[in-house]
Amino acid sequence: MFDIRDYPQALAVSQSAALTDDDYRRLYRQSVEDPDTFWAEQAKRLDWIKPWSSVQQCDLKTGQARWFDGGQLNVSYNCIDRHLATRGEQTALLWEGDDPQDAKAITYRELHRQVCRLANALKARGVKKGDRVCIYMPMIPEAAFAMLACTRLGAVHSVVFGGFSPDALRDRILDADCRTVITADEGIRGGKRIPLKVNVDKPWPTARMSAAYSSSGGRGVMWPGARAATSGITR
Repeated sequence: MFDIRDYPQALAVSQSAALTDDDYRRLYRQSVEDPDTFWAEQAKRLDWIKPWSSVQQCDLKTGQARWFDGGQLNVSYNCIDRHLATRGEQTALLWEGDDPQDAKAITYRELHRQVCRLANALKARGVKKGDRVCIYMPMIPEAAFAMLACTRLGAVHSVVFGGFSPDALRDRILDADCRTVITADEGIRGGKRIPLKVNVDKPWPTARMSAAYSSSGGRGVMWPGARAATSGITR
């Protein structure tokens, strides 16, 4: 059992809202009655490499669904690059370590640099569009860098919780047929150190290479083995 309640809204909040109540109801009605027009308008908020030929083709009886057929975009570009010209020095990520005193603000420009470095390192080691990459990382900014680097290349990333055991990690590597693993030497959770790189080395069934970060002390820097190919920029 649960109750649904209305809570009073501060006037300053309601006045600064992006939508009025009438706007919300109008858009919701359009999304139900004319979904193609509604979603086409929402999609214009993204930058597309190639426009779509149709918004959606769905058949609930057969379970078939296609959205924005023919369209192409890049997640990494939409998350980072399109903001550089006007928001490059603004904060894109706020990170807080296991110790709340260990915190960092990362600008869009720094995020772009770090993501491009890692994407370049992965590309130099043969990672390409359609490849599966396992990300087995602690809660550090480099985990986000890794996800965005994969999307930049068109690689599929499989994120595995950093608290999982070697056996659980092995099963997920095999299920996704990952050939690359991005990890760290260790993670820190609640003051407890988790030997991530050791956990990766134990089940290593099909992966052809790993990129590892040294996260000791909560700050991530690339391991020497992955450092050599990170000087360029993958755009």
